[in-house]
Amino acid sequence: MIPPGYRRALTIVAAVVAVFSLAAVGVVMAVAFANGVPPVWVTSTALYGLPLAFILMAALIVDSMWTRRRQ
Repeated sequence: MIPPGYRRALTIVAAVVAVFSLAAVGVVMAVAFANGVPPVWVTSTALYGLPLAFILMAALIVDSMWTRRRQ
């Protein structure tokens, strides 16, 4: 169970990671459309950021469901 004080912070972190990763996907697509090669850190952010944000959000949802069932 995630402590209540950390739940809001994890939600904000997951949202920021998701938005930043989506921006990185857009940059990768724009650079590829211009026949260029994006920097490695941008590509890595696009590849690993969205799954990380999804896992964080899924963990928050499961924790919320678990907390409600215990009440």
